[in-house]
Amino acid sequence: MQYVLAVIGLAGVTALLWKALRPQSPTARSVLAPDDDPEFLRSLNRKLQQPGDEA
Repeated sequence: MQYVLAVIGLAGVTALLWKALRPQSPTARSVLAPDDDPEFLRSLNRKLQQPGDEA
């Protein structure tokens, strides 16, 4: 009986360590709408601040 509990405990500890120490998978970047994308807004701001080239 002690061996069964030891195996169950070892399996639990192994599972916790695996979750804590496994390599992180790259997360998919969510698609942002243009008005939520900071880089898009910065580029718009730069275009508005440049004198001369008016489209």
